[in-house]
Amino acid sequence: MDVNLREEPKAEGQSSEIRHKRNSKLISYWKVNWWKHLLQVALCGLYAIPFYVIIVMSFKPITDRSPRLSLPNTLYLENYIGVFQNGMGRAIFNTVIVTISVVLIEVVLGCMAAYPLARHKCKKNTIISNIFLGVMMIPGLSVLVGVYSLLAHIGGINTYWGLVMVCVGFGLPTSIFLYQNFISSIPKELDEAAYIDGAGTFRTFWNIILPQLKPVTVTVVILTGVGIWNEYMSSLYILQKSDMFTVTLKINSYFSAAKQDFGGAAAAAIVGMLPVIIMYLFLQKYFIKGAVDSAVKG
Repeated sequence: MDVNLREEPKAEGQSSEIRHKRNSKLISYWKVNWWKHLLQVALCGLYAIPFYVIIVMSFKPITDRSPRLSLPNTLYLENYIGVFQNGMGRAIFNTVIVTISVVLIEVVLGCMAAYPLARHKCKKNTIISNIFLGVMMIPGLSVLVGVYSLLAHIGGINTYWGLVMVCVGFGLPTSIFLYQNFISSIPKELDEAAYIDGAGTFRTFWNIILPQLKPVTVTVVILTGVGIWNEYMSSLYILQKSDMFTVTLKINSYFSAAKQDFGGAAAAAIVGMLPVIIMYLFLQKYFIKGAVDSAVKG
């Protein structure tokens, strides 16, 4: 009994000493890194301001002349009702069709084109790789007139496939570049072992290389998907009928020489963001893991 009584104060003293050391480390940490956390809070606030403004504006009528940052007196829900009455649902459907089509094509063609470029180092492949890099440097607007003329000649205006072709043409070089760099980091001995076992080029790519491309594929899907969802300039020229409008064109339709409906445009923008936000919330762990793995391995 006496031994236990002597051990209890000793244990309490050790725990208080550990607690004191922990608090001292925490205080020292904050003394050194307080400015980093302050900068993080400031940056978060800077990014949050546009979202706050757009949410507040979406609940204000077109006649409201109050400051942008002020809260609405009453929640004006007519903006959101009007968004769907004006065909926002159709615009989201159009955007989903184009985005999925472009992402699938870029992933399939990108990884298949990058494999021989990464594995067979020769002068011809070097020239092809440099051409892809050169295409990435060309501003899309500089060739848009020629692209529009070609699409008009072959009947691609106001069609899904017309916009998909243009988006794939501008985005595929970037996908090939990402896949090529990632495949180059995969040991070539894996291919040689597969060839020794009797596998051909396609089987080696399908069974050995393709399963390892998940991280970079996630990166390509994120970059391409978000880019196509936000695409505006090509859609503005190619999609001229209102029933073919994408999300960005539908938001733009709230601004004209006759009126500027900021409340309606804000509500349309929020509705247009929801599919992307919902998808990210459900798949964020795959996105984060894929992006990190791609950065580490690539």
